[in-house]
Amino acid sequence: MKNVINCLILLYLIGMGQAWAADSLVIFSGRSDKFVKPVAEAFTKETGIKVTLHSAKSTALLNKLKLEGARTEADLYLSNDAGNLQRGADLGLFQAIPAELTSLVGKNYRSENNLWVGLSARARVLVVNKNSPFYGKVNSVLDLAKPELRGHIAVTNSTNESFIAGVTVYQERLGDAKVKSWLQSVKANAENNIFDKHSKIVKSVAQGRVDVGLVNHYYIYRHLDKEANAPVDIVLPDQAADQMGIAWNVAGVAISKHTKQKQNAIKFVRFVLSKKGQKIFADVNREYPTRSGIEVVKEIPKPSTMKVADVAMGKLGKKRNATVDLLQSVDMP
Repeated sequence: MKNVINCLILLYLIGMGQAWAADSLVIFSGRSDKFVKPVAEAFTKETGIKVTLHSAKSTALLNKLKLEGARTEADLYLSNDAGNLQRGADLGLFQAIPAELTSLVGKNYRSENNLWVGLSARARVLVVNKNSPFYGKVNSVLDLAKPELRGHIAVTNSTNESFIAGVTVYQERLGDAKVKSWLQSVKANAENNIFDKHSKIVKSVAQGRVDVGLVNHYYIYRHLDKEANAPVDIVLPDQAADQMGIAWNVAGVAISKHTKQKQNAIKFVRFVLSKKGQKIFADVNREYPTRSGIEVVKEIPKPSTMKVADVAMGKLGKKRNATVDLLQSVDMP
């Protein structure tokens, strides 16, 4: 009798473990937890499906997904960069997301074959010190190459995913030769002001150590949260009719090819593309929802007020190697 009871208990525990596994998801997340947790917690509250975030750099997680193959425990892959999403798609690491969901997002912000979808967008903008003699005189990223700006600008290093993505957009719109020349001049003009983080660029501009920096838009507002009176302003570059527009990049999500929780993974994608999920992303990090009709936070420029470079985000992955080669050819730090 005792053995029978023990067997029943064991079967119950096994069943409970399977039930828990069936109502949980593992996400390889290349975004900071503070940006993903709010939407993951809202998803769990609404669906009862638990979410475990394995967070690291997007590129490292993509390599991990590739190496693990069918052994991976990842149900979804979330990247802060469209380039890695497209690379994952090209490597066959993902499976298709239902078209009814991906169609909620503009075609430039999703995979051509529905293997990934963008969730939130960021703009590559200029941050300028209001007390600078260059304030009001810089309106294009190409201006960063002007000789008079030598020693007055700051950029991130060439391993920064947003920097790489931005350069790819410039290549698509301007051609490799022009961008190579631009990079050579930017490298010279930046001198020692090449940083590993956008936040350091904004701080340097705010303190007047440099006059202009190239950053993702939300870093400016994060700095103003801490120092409301900082003399910094955002410049939306390349807005004239004959200019290319702002370079965008997207954070996005894909479903792992080897997930055993496909339906729950689809539920997660459905939630983050819902109006509720999109609004959470917009509010937490002051980003631009990829789904139209979602209101952005009041302090950032409205998307309707800016010209965005017409480059599909999939190009950021397909041309990544060519961009890295170009950066190496000018020995960009």
